[in-house]
Amino acid sequence: MRPTSYRNYLLAVLLLTLALNSVDRLALGLVLQNIKADLHLSDTQLGILSGIAFALFYSVMGVPIARWADRGNRVAIVSITTILWSAAMALCALAGNFAQLLLIRVGVAVGEAGCVPPAHSLIPDYFTRAERPRAVAIYTVGGTLGAVVGYFLAGWLNEFYGWRITFMLIGLPGLPLAALAWFSLKEPRRGPHAPVTPAEQARLKVVALTLWDNPTFRRLLFCLCMIAFFGNGILQWQPVFFIRSYGLATGELGTWFAVIFGLGGIVGSYAGGALASRYAAQNERLQLMVIAVGYGALTMIEAGAFWSHNRLVAFGLTGIGAAAGAMITGPLFATIQTLVPERMRATSIALIYLFSNLIGMGLGPLLAGILSDVLRPVFAQESLRYSLLLLCPGYLWAARQLWLASRTVMADLAAAQRPGDAASFDHGPRPQQAHS
Repeated sequence: MRPTSYRNYLLAVLLLTLALNSVDRLALGLVLQNIKADLHLSDTQLGILSGIAFALFYSVMGVPIARWADRGNRVAIVSITTILWSAAMALCALAGNFAQLLLIRVGVAVGEAGCVPPAHSLIPDYFTRAERPRAVAIYTVGGTLGAVVGYFLAGWLNEFYGWRITFMLIGLPGLPLAALAWFSLKEPRRGPHAPVTPAEQARLKVVALTLWDNPTFRRLLFCLCMIAFFGNGILQWQPVFFIRSYGLATGELGTWFAVIFGLGGIVGSYAGGALASRYAAQNERLQLMVIAVGYGALTMIEAGAFWSHNRLVAFGLTGIGAAAGAMITGPLFATIQTLVPERMRATSIALIYLFSNLIGMGLGPLLAGILSDVLRPVFAQESLRYSLLLLCPGYLWAARQLWLASRTVMADLAAAQRPGDAASFDHGPRPQQAHS
C-alpha cells in the first residue's frame, strides 16, 4: 500500500473506531426515559448515570492510557480498549438495577478512554501542519457517524426491542473492528520513532506544568471545559426534552436526530477543517477568531431551539447548532497537535479530556437533571426545557477563551517550532519531526 493510500486508510479505521465509540453515549441519551421507567429512577440518578459516574473513570483512566500511548504501541492500545468497551456495552443488557448498570458503565468508560488520545497522537505522524485541520476534521466525522447510528438505529431498536437489546446490538460490532485495527494498522515508531521506556519519558508532573505554563494551551483547556460542561449538559438531555415536550417516540426522534446531527455534523466538521486548511493554513490566530465568533452565535441558536414551542423550528435550530458546533473541532485540535511536542500529544489530549469530561460530561448532565427536578414544581412537564435554556449562555465564556487564545497562539506556536524549546519538553530521545 502506497504511503498516501495507507495514511488515508489509517484515518478511515480511526474514524470508524471513533464512530462506534460515540454511539454508546448518544444511544444512552435516547433511551434514558425508558431506563427511568424500567428501573424507577429520578432525573438526578439519570444525571449521575449519564454524567459523573461515566466521566470520572473515562477521564481519569485516559491519563495512564495516554502516557502509555506516548511511549508505546498506539495501534495495540486502540485495539485492546475497543474490545473492552464493546464487551462492556453489550453487558448493559444484563443490568437489573441502578447499581449494576452503574458498575457496567464504569467498564464502558475505561474502555472508551483508550480511543481518542492515541488517535490524536497518530494523525500528526502522517499529516503536515497545513493538512492537520482537514485530517482532524475528517477523523471527527466519526463522532457524527456515531450520531447517525446512535440516534437512528438505537431509536428504532429501542422502540421495537427495548433498551437492553439495543445496547447488546450496538456493542458487539466493535469486536471485529478491533481485530481489523490490530492486524492491518502499523505503529510508525521504528528506528528514531521507536517507543521509549517509562524512565526516558518526561514525568507527568513536568508535562502538566509545562503545558499549564503555555498561555494558549491553558486558554484552550478552559474553552474545552466550558464547551464540555454546557454542551454535554444540553446534548445528553436533548432527546428527553423532545420526548417530554413534544411527545415523540424514540424511533421518530432517532430519525430526526440522525438527519440533524448527521448532516449538520458532517457538513460542519468537514467545512471547518477544509476552510481552515485552504484559507487560513498556518494562520491559527484567524482560525481561533472565527471559531470564537461562531460560538458566540451558538448561544442564541441553542437558546432559540429551547425557547421555541414549535418542534420544526426547534429541530431546525438544533441542526444549525450541530453544524456550527462541529466546525470547531478540526482547527482547534489541529492547533493543539502543532502546539504540543510529539511525545506529549496523547498525554495533552488526555489531560484536556480529564478536566473537560470531569467538569463537562460529569457535572453538565447532572446539573441539568438537578435543575429539572428543582424547577418541576413551577414548570411541571416543561421543567427540562427551562433547565436546558439556563445552560445556553455558558457558550459565551468558551467564546471569550477562544478569543484570548487567538492573541497568543502565533507566538506560542513559533516557540514550539524552535528546536531548543521543543526539546525542553521531552526528556527522552527526540524522534525525527518529518511532518512538523
